[in-house]
Order: sequence, then structure tokens, then C-alpha cells
Amino acid sequence: MSRLRAFVPLLILIALGAAVAASGMLQHLEPGRIVADQASWTREIEAHPSLAYVVYVVVLTVSVATAMPGPLFIIIASGMLFGMGKAIGLSIIGEVLGSLMLFFAARHAFGSGQRPPPRLAETVRRGYQAHPVSYTLFLRFVPLFPFGGITMALAWLRCPVWLFTLATAAGGCVMLVFETAIGAGLAQSLAEGRSLSPTLLLEPHIWLPLVGLALLALIPVALQRLRSAAQTD
Repeated sequence: MSRLRAFVPLLILIALGAAVAASGMLQHLEPGRIVADQASWTREIEAHPSLAYVVYVVVLTVSVATAMPGPLFIIIASGMLFGMGKAIGLSIIGEVLGSLMLFFAARHAFGSGQRPPPRLAETVRRGYQAHPVSYTLFLRFVPLFPFGGITMALAWLRCPVWLFTLATAAGGCVMLVFETAIGAGLAQSLAEGRSLSPTLLLEPHIWLPLVGLALLALIPVALQRLRSAAQTD
């Protein structure tokens, strides 16, 4: 029974995420909807900037903490509405807060390690604990893995809180530069009178961030090639 109670915080976050996703609330932050309502959004932000910042941070925090698939659209929307500088700063706060909520809930669920883990789990953990900094930074900087899934994996691997927080902030900042740049680029193109269409992908301020994300995703391949070459030598 105590083991089941340990999962309650994590299950609450997952249930909250499922409820928000089912409600359709995140559809209002899709790029097409932002474009249609951009004038209204802009007026509200200019009239109540502090409230807009707080609401955005809360929405992103909940999205990240519940491991919903919506944070990418939310971050792109922030680039469209706030511009890159403010969007990156606000998004880092939301990502770190949400990640820490999910991290602590997952660590509580997985326990503090009094009971011996399965042999395979212990082997993976020993490999991680031998090089925790490099493994954590690798997992956080490579966009090939789901953000929420990596958060729970690092909790299961008993990543130190300080390392998790720093890696999340640093890795999140790198990702946010590209993701908010996409949103800011969309806003710039629309402000210049272009319509929301596939041809926008040909604009440099749209495709350059996409190329940056693609290059980050190739990091594991490059590292594997380097490792294989070193072993061959």
C-alpha cells in the first residue's frame, strides 16, 4: 500500500495533463489560432504585461510537469507573442519549474532506493553514476528524446537535484533559442504580409532554426561515429 501511495503525486500530474489535453485548451496556442487572434492577444499583453507573463509561465510549467506533448507549440507561440528575448527567459523559468515538479514526483514514486533494484536496472545505474555529468548533459541537450520521459528517467537514475536543475536550464536554453526563433520568425513573416503557408518554411528565419534542431538531433550519431573510430584505432 505504501508503494502505491508513493505513486500518487506522479499519477495526479499525469491525470492533470490528460484532463488539460482532453479539454482542448492547448488548441488556442496552435500557430494557426495565434495568427487568427494575434491582434487580440497583442492588445491583452500590452494592457496587462505582468499578468500575461505569469499566465504563460504557469501554463508552460503545468505542461512540462504533466509531460504533455504540447510544450513545443506553447514555446513557439511565446516567440510569436513575446519576441525571442522575453520568450526565452520566461520559458526557461517554466521549463525548470515544471521539470522539477515532475522530477520530485517521479523520484518519490520510484523510492529512495532502500529496496534492491533489478539487476539490469542496477547495471544501468552504475554506468550512469560513473559519469553522471556527461550522461545528464547528453540527455538534456539532445532533442531526440521526449523531455518528460528524460525527466522521469533522470529521477529513476537518482540524478542529483543540482545537476538536474543546471542541465535542464542549460539544455532548455539551447532548445528554446531554436524553438522561440521559429515563433519569432513566423510573427515577422506575418507582419510583413505573408500568409501562413508551407512556403514560409523557405524563409531563412524559419528554416535556419529548423536546421539547428536537426543538427542537435544528429549529435548521437556523431558521437557514435567518433566512439567507433576511437575503438578502431
